[in-house]
Amino acid sequence: METTNELEDRVKLVERNKELSCLYEIAKIVADSEKTLPEILQTIADVLPPAFRYPDKACARIGFDHLVVTTPGFEESGLGIRETLVLGGGPRGMIEVFYREGKASAPRFLPEEKTLLATIAGQSTLLIGIRMSNDRKNELENQLRHADRLAKIGQLTSGMAHELNEPLAGILGFAQLAGRKLHEPDTVKRYLDRIVKACLNARQIIRNMMQFGSPSQPNMETVDLNHLIGESLDLVTPRFQGSGVRFERTLAPGRPLITGDPAQLAQVIVNLVINAIHAMPRGGVLTVATQTSDEEVSLTVKDTGTGMDKNTLDQIFLPFFTTKDVDQGTGLGLSVVHGIVTAHGGVIDVASQPGLGTVFTVTFPKPLDEV
Repeated sequence: METTNELEDRVKLVERNKELSCLYEIAKIVADSEKTLPEILQTIADVLPPAFRYPDKACARIGFDHLVVTTPGFEESGLGIRETLVLGGGPRGMIEVFYREGKASAPRFLPEEKTLLATIAGQSTLLIGIRMSNDRKNELENQLRHADRLAKIGQLTSGMAHELNEPLAGILGFAQLAGRKLHEPDTVKRYLDRIVKACLNARQIIRNMMQFGSPSQPNMETVDLNHLIGESLDLVTPRFQGSGVRFERTLAPGRPLITGDPAQLAQVIVNLVINAIHAMPRGGVLTVATQTSDEEVSLTVKDTGTGMDKNTLDQIFLPFFTTKDVDQGTGLGLSVVHGIVTAHGGVIDVASQPGLGTVFTVTFPKPLDEV
């Protein structure tokens, strides 16, 4: 038969085991990052009664800011213990345990149970702080993702405006020139032809932008690269006659033929030329050259402008990357160029050094019947 001391030790051991089980259940909540703050509070409240000497008579309530959770059958009585939840240097709530009042004599809380509740209050505050910190982190991440999406939309809009500005500027320029030459029908007709080509180019740019996320196959035909360069430069050079940029052409003899979509290839040429001009704000030399080999045709666009460092070179073909101001920036120009070249089975390379200019080299395979 157990002695009084042995019985007391056994009771203390049982109570201690219940306390540890309660603390263990609370600690498990830390590992469950999916729980919301109300769920965390409810879980803590539910594990409180079993930790006390008379769990069938115990009930709990936790209040934090505007949130209040209770255990099933909660009944506030005159016999309870409570601890304040302190977070951020001030009281934010209360954790309470009550014994329901019945006909029998009301039980009393042990000093160890009051200590346990103080420990649980501290653990609960820690859990709440972690949850609120994670919620705030998630909120900030969502805000950053939203801001990033808005920034990309802005860059996309800016890129589209820049892409369309070139053909629109050509249309406006040739329309103004035609208005001054109404007495020269042949000249007016030549300007109108260029306006039509610029309009078709603008329409193709819009189609390419709409299909940027899921590009369609280009409309392939045999293209004379030298002739396409001539047409593309005719659209661009009138705008930059006073820029101090000298245009030079070093074109391969004959007709270097490639297979491709003329409108998309013209977009490649115009983008590279415009970027080269923008890299020479104080003027310089822009050289457009073509070369042929047994199996390939290459296009080279070289400038004597500001050049680029390695960090910029590593990113220039990424969508939305630009070193220009928002009202100037393409952000999409070179990524579109890269996509078009790749869709044509070609390769684009770039070499540049700060202060020494930049060279873009685009290589296309020759048509099979030309190899």
